[in-house]
Amino acid sequence: MEEILKKLPKDPVPTLLLHSCCGPCSSSVLELLSRYFEITIYYYNPNIDSTLEFEKRFLEQEKLIKEMPLENPIHIKKGIYENDVYEKNIEEYRNLKEGSTRCFICYRMRLESCAKYAKQEGFDYFTTTLSVSPYKNAKVLNEIGKELSEKYNIPYLYADFKKKNGYKRSVELSDLYHLYRQNYCGCIYSKREALEREKGQQ
Repeated sequence: MEEILKKLPKDPVPTLLLHSCCGPCSSSVLELLSRYFEITIYYYNPNIDSTLEFEKRFLEQEKLIKEMPLENPIHIKKGIYENDVYEKNIEEYRNLKEGSTRCFICYRMRLESCAKYAKQEGFDYFTTTLSVSPYKNAKVLNEIGKELSEKYNIPYLYADFKKKNGYKRSVELSDLYHLYRQNYCGCIYSKREALEREKGQQ
């Protein structure tokens, strides 16, 4: 990523479609990438366990980009909530733990939707905030990004945003902007795992 960023033109500023799962995870990524791109956040998260949670996270995402001072303009595109499609795609993997094939299918769903929209709208690059999480596999995300880049003929910005204190910075920014920070990724299965972890700590 750093090599790509060094070579980017400053005029005109290149455009980036940034898939985002939530405001907290996007915070440190936006702080970094807004220096180099005009960013449109692509909020497409069919894995989220309810419409209420989907909307709540979207509102926090909007709040962040309104309040956070960033170098270049930030726009936002709200995707369709397709939880039924997600559930159908991961049906045989529901009982697997977080970080498994179930999650990799989810990565692909979200990244493919992002790549399609980026190609359709003529963005210069696409990527995702997902790798900022210590629970997300950056290697798998980047492999999927590479495949989709070749499939749709649009550059993918390779990244592992948790590196260089990216995750730590996202926690700091979430506190600074008083963001709602959930304790699970989004799906009902990760929510159950989070509840089990909490019970085990009691």
